[in-house]
Amino acid sequence: MTDLRLGLIGTGRIGKVHAHNLKGAVRGAELVAVADVVGEAARSLAAEVGVEWVTNDPRELLALADLDGVLICSSTDTHAELIVAAAEAGKAIFCEKPIALELGAIDRALEAVERAGVTLQVGFNRRFDPSFAALRDAVDTGRIGTPEMLRITSRDPEPPPIAYVRGSGGIFCDMMIHDLDMARFVLGEEVVEVYAMGSVLVDPAIGEAGDVDTATVTLRFASGALGVIENSRRAAYGYDQRAEVFGSKGMVASRNHAAHTAEISDATGVHGPLPHYFFLERYNQAYVNELQAFCDCVRDGSPPPVSGADGRTPVVMALAAGLSLRANRPVRLEEVRPEYWAGRTQ
Repeated sequence: MTDLRLGLIGTGRIGKVHAHNLKGAVRGAELVAVADVVGEAARSLAAEVGVEWVTNDPRELLALADLDGVLICSSTDTHAELIVAAAEAGKAIFCEKPIALELGAIDRALEAVERAGVTLQVGFNRRFDPSFAALRDAVDTGRIGTPEMLRITSRDPEPPPIAYVRGSGGIFCDMMIHDLDMARFVLGEEVVEVYAMGSVLVDPAIGEAGDVDTATVTLRFASGALGVIENSRRAAYGYDQRAEVFGSKGMVASRNHAAHTAEISDATGVHGPLPHYFFLERYNQAYVNELQAFCDCVRDGSPPPVSGADGRTPVVMALAAGLSLRANRPVRLEEVRPEYWAGRTQ
């Protein structure tokens, strides 16, 4: 069967990851076109992966008649508009998270996808990490009984640039959004209420930008199960990514990944390697797996494993967490309405 012909929009860090994975790790697909508004960036990546068709205009890429699908890896503020354009062009769509920071923009994009009848998969890569998938499997198969408590720890090795913080939507939208999605994914049920707390303990400039750098969010699921997510913009020892689910019959946990598992025991203690330093190392296989899943569902016509609705709900949760932080009270997700949140990202 002929390989899917895919185009890439956005050649930043994550765009490069997907481009290289399409070149050597994903079966049944070929990267044939690259676009970035910064023409030199597009040409540079295209040369790296052996793609000849390059443009600085994403709409020129979407107009290619022989393109089966597109990967949208550009800045967040362009996602929704490009989804609409890609859907109208009849292309299957893989879009990095979040779809947008405004629910109205998300809804318009999802409506365009539905009208066009094209595939849309949202890039929540952690669902495809083997360790976290094993947590979901333990819940699904009943190995730990009925889930009662969930804990997710996510800490970056260092904070992002302040310019990024100012436009990212804040810690709940740019960082914790992965964990909010994981909470739904691992337990397989919806969150109905959140309660957030936050502080500025890492970098005063983050507080001056209107954000926090240390946060916890308590979740209440529809079943009554509880969850806690904790985030920090700084961990001196590396990229801290752990999760556990406690149930009526037991517990399942995923620990940090490191370069190796060897330990040295001596008179001063037991010593092992630090965790991987950042997400590109920790989630390398997850990025391959999610792109393979996208290509497979486009080819066989099956529903995408991370739908547009799956992309929308964590944004609602993030916005609810932001409201909870400001109001210092629990917030039910039903309080987050598109008309109220138009134009707001914090």
